[in-house]
Amino acid sequence: MAQKRGLDRSAYTKIPEGKEYVPYVTSAESLSEFTIKSVLFGALFGVVFGSANAYLGLVAGLTISTSIPVAIMTVAAFRCLQQIGMKNSILEANMAQTIGSASSSLASGIIFTLPALFLWQLEPSLLQMTLLALCGGLIGVSFMVPLRKFLIGQEHGVLPYPEGTACAEVLVASDTGGSHAKNVFWGMGIGALYKLLISGLHLFPSKVTMAIPFLKKSEIGCKISSALFGVGYILGFRISLIMVGGGLLSWLVLIPAIAYWGAQRSMPLYPETALPISEMAALLIWTRYIRYIGAGAVATGGIITLIKSIPTIMQSFAIGAKELSSRVGKEQREVPRTHRDLPLKHVGLIIVVLFLIMTFVPHIFHVLDGVGQRAIAALLVIVCAFFFVTVSSRIVGLVGVTSNPTSGMTIATLLLTSTVFLLFGWVGDDGKAAAITIGCVVAIAASIAGDTSQDLKTGFLLGATPKRQQVGEFIGVLTSGVFVCLTIIFLHKAYGFGTEHLPAPQATLMKVVIEGVLQQNLPWVFVGIGVGIALLCELCRIPSLPFAVGVYLPVSTMVPVFLGGIVRLVAEKRSTSVEHSEKRREKGILFGSGLVGGEGLLGVGIAATAVFLKKAPQGIGYSWAGPVAPLLSCLAFLGLIFIFWKRVNSNSK
Repeated sequence: MAQKRGLDRSAYTKIPEGKEYVPYVTSAESLSEFTIKSVLFGALFGVVFGSANAYLGLVAGLTISTSIPVAIMTVAAFRCLQQIGMKNSILEANMAQTIGSASSSLASGIIFTLPALFLWQLEPSLLQMTLLALCGGLIGVSFMVPLRKFLIGQEHGVLPYPEGTACAEVLVASDTGGSHAKNVFWGMGIGALYKLLISGLHLFPSKVTMAIPFLKKSEIGCKISSALFGVGYILGFRISLIMVGGGLLSWLVLIPAIAYWGAQRSMPLYPETALPISEMAALLIWTRYIRYIGAGAVATGGIITLIKSIPTIMQSFAIGAKELSSRVGKEQREVPRTHRDLPLKHVGLIIVVLFLIMTFVPHIFHVLDGVGQRAIAALLVIVCAFFFVTVSSRIVGLVGVTSNPTSGMTIATLLLTSTVFLLFGWVGDDGKAAAITIGCVVAIAASIAGDTSQDLKTGFLLGATPKRQQVGEFIGVLTSGVFVCLTIIFLHKAYGFGTEHLPAPQATLMKVVIEGVLQQNLPWVFVGIGVGIALLCELCRIPSLPFAVGVYLPVSTMVPVFLGGIVRLVAEKRSTSVEHSEKRREKGILFGSGLVGGEGLLGVGIAATAVFLKKAPQGIGYSWAGPVAPLLSCLAFLGLIFIFWKRVNSNSK
């Protein structure tokens, strides 16, 4: 590989008509790309970050893009192999990150939906979960194939694909990959250590809370989580501020307001059926009432985000249908290596096979027994998936994977599916379970399409072979599906979904949406308050979805996210130049990604241990510390911030 080259100057600008972008590795060059070691490392890192992302999503209701951390760890691993005489190429490293990053998108779609089945006491089998994950992943990658030529090639310079472009820059600058990799590995080590101290040894409390004087039943707290702190740095100050603002609204305004209003009421207020408000603690008020307000806000925010994207949706859908029809039956002969896609006849065959699997495999949609019922469900999956894959692939090109409104797309799918089921009279457990499994496949397809398009953009800039990358995405789905699903099962058996340890907020929201349509038993007053909050945010030009997520989640989850955002703001403000600020930002994001990976992996490991031993690790405990135990938690978190700051600023000048 030619080390002294850089990306072509037209990497960030629209290519003039009649000219062609010159990638880092030209189509005339032949470098190793699809190799055994690229597949093995990609699958390994995919399992690692897929499991960690699943844990993060179940705890905090959000996930992160893992393309860049996987790319950096791959470069570091390849450098070690180079020391023993094994040759590597940049295209091999790109293939490994392509395979590895698929798992994170798979995890996003699964944790958004399938925990709802556990909450309904309709626990799915590992086989069913894996089949749903594989169907969604393979459908998402397949529908992205005919869109690549237009979205990635012809729209180059129009759609920036931020994560894909950043990943290409990291791989091109692989001569500094060692120092980059150190930040990820340091983060993983620190994140794992903090999780061990908190959840393994129980040396200090995992959460610190404090009642606010003069505000009835108000409370503020902070989870001692390195992963949430890392997420806050990744998201930045503005989004983290908006999210914590939503949390403060719930715990400092809405809960006290409900407490004051219900102080004189002697009867329970629906949906609570046993206790009057005066006898309910703050956490119980949040569980019984505030979560419905948050659900209404999140659903509205997701739908608003989707409505804002309608021009993009319609344009993308028209383009997708046109590209698909124009390319059907065309053979790819004498096509340069950097423009070769999987043949559409193969893609069509994959879609047909997946449709037949969903139709004829019993129990894939839980308890839908009839072939006709499963055929209707499979048809809903194919139609919704094609629509939202097209939308997702274009939206992430504009705003990136983190801002992809996957939850809004999933809610729209569930509303459509639940309405169809209501018309057919499938309103019992069968209908609820089938609706959430359909939403699962579509959510995974939309999520992985966004990831695939970013990976293909990286490949476009580097000069990878699209056909091989598309096969790599398939392999990433196949190799990580069962491990991500195992992670979900272990976490449920160890902690249970809907608990303080694993609130599974997105899946709980999807459960509420389905029940609202099929059973028509929602407390609409509280849901309506949430709708009003989201609409008011939009009128004030505040992004409604992140604010709504803050309303929906405990404020103790949002505080460490906010602190991470503050550290990033201070780091950037105190930088001496734009380049200095960019270095601090990059180091912090990599270190934060490592924190997510380290805490997530050890969290999954502790859950697996608890399942096998049939009891959670007791550890040493913090009873010896007595009343100063919360102070130990605060000191531990301050220590984390200090380590993070020192790492971000090390050699930054």
